[in-house]
Amino acid sequence: MSEVRLCSVSDVEPNSAVRVDAAGHRLAVVRVTDGDGADHWYVIDDRCSHAEASLAEGVVWADDREIECPRHGSTFELETGRAITLPATRPQGVYAVRVEGDDVIGELP
Repeated sequence: MSEVRLCSVSDVEPNSAVRVDAAGHRLAVVRVTDGDGADHWYVIDDRCSHAEASLAEGVVWADDREIECPRHGSTFELETGRAITLPATRPQGVYAVRVEGDDVIGELP
């Protein structure tokens, strides 16, 4: 595993995602802000396992910690990558992430 800078904190609005290409991976970096203003960060493979749409273009369901594919509406758990709703049945890869200053850093294979 190697640590890679993915983006700046300011690149990702609260309760949204951005697509990032890093170290040969196409990723969605997701920022969820809870009711207390605390940020929680997730990194998930960006290509939907069903139809290869960009998850970063989908809706982030902050309360459920899920992201919805914009093409067919499949949702995935941000913490585990598990497919929640059809038509997707295969999980997405997820990666460890941390924030250091203004840098969002992912741990990638």
